[in-house]
Amino acid sequence: MKAVVFTLGCKVNEVESASIMAALEDMGFTVSDKLSPADIFVLNTCAVTKEAEKKSRQLIARVKKFNSEAQIFVCGCASQKNSEQFNKQGVTFICGANKKEQVLLAVAQKFGLMQKQYSSLPFPKQVKTRAFIKIEDGCNNFCSYCIIPYLRGRVQSRTKEDILEEITATNCPEVVLTGINISAWSQGEETLTDLILALNKVNKRVRLGSIECRIVSPQFLKALKSLPDFAPQFHLSLQSGSSNTLRAMNRKYTREEYIEKCKLIYRFFPDAAITTDIIAGFCGETEEDFNQSLSIIDEVGFARVHAFAFSPREGTVAFKLKDIDAKIKSERLHKLLSVAKAAEERYIKSFLGKNLSVIFEETDGEYSWGYSQNYIKIYAKNIIQSGSICNIVATQLYKDGAIATLI
Repeated sequence: MKAVVFTLGCKVNEVESASIMAALEDMGFTVSDKLSPADIFVLNTCAVTKEAEKKSRQLIARVKKFNSEAQIFVCGCASQKNSEQFNKQGVTFICGANKKEQVLLAVAQKFGLMQKQYSSLPFPKQVKTRAFIKIEDGCNNFCSYCIIPYLRGRVQSRTKEDILEEITATNCPEVVLTGINISAWSQGEETLTDLILALNKVNKRVRLGSIECRIVSPQFLKALKSLPDFAPQFHLSLQSGSSNTLRAMNRKYTREEYIEKCKLIYRFFPDAAITTDIIAGFCGETEEDFNQSLSIIDEVGFARVHAFAFSPREGTVAFKLKDIDAKIKSERLHKLLSVAKAAEERYIKSFLGKNLSVIFEETDGEYSWGYSQNYIKIYAKNIIQSGSICNIVATQLYKDGAIATLI
């Protein structure tokens, strides 16, 4: 029998889906993460925006076109937020964002398979050259625009021992520490800095998922510097360049504090790629507030900016605030995207002619591509085996990255 596990949303969802795939393979299913004909579909949904929740609902109709008789199992944040929207569509099983191991029990019961007692999801099936290691779940920040803490709950950290066991078990040359808010990882008195120090014997490239600027300190950066192969890409969540807007978002730092943290990163890692997210058109955002979001892109020197328009989510504090005109949000988003694209090109150009280390991931028979330590997408006109680590020199801009020659 064939199972498809399809994922919408964040890296944490992807990791959890990969764990479900590993368990289904263990049950005897042939498993894919691509939408295609199958006997069962596991749909891991997202609710971070209205559009993501809409896409989650539409998935049901999409998979029924492949097999109208298929068993459909739904989990994730959209079903946590409102399970009825899926129940009406006649699916087999529904659970929420937590305890997704319930999906495995439901599949086993439906097909009369041998049941394992999963107290948690197993280690994920590794399908890429980068292994995403989920180190925690949940968030305690309660930003005024975000529904996720209400759906995933408070921070729950995995033990350091369990994390190290999973990292040791993977064959991938790079591991990425991920979670809903990895900055909040803790075990007793230990913090994320202590977890990083425990990785200094790991013979893999280590990369961080999204972090909060408040965790950046000399001690934290020294710990990263001590790793044998740290990828100096910092996805430092921003959301707005205006201190007034940040206060309304309940972000707990100012523009000035954020910029100082970026300067500290560059002091330890001069070639670092600092990437971020910025929301256009948050409630009450003035033209001056927005201009501060534009100007901080150049002031920090972001390598990449993920920009998106504010989407009110029912159940959040911001849902009760007055939204601004959709046309204004759209105009601001397009300006953000334009400035962000120029900043990304400048960053990549600054590395032309320089040596970089790349882990190649895929090839189309003409070009192979992968990512450098500082997350520049590199294309080489060679057929290179997935997982190969190569030294290259970037020569010119190309598509969403740069063309390079092998050294």
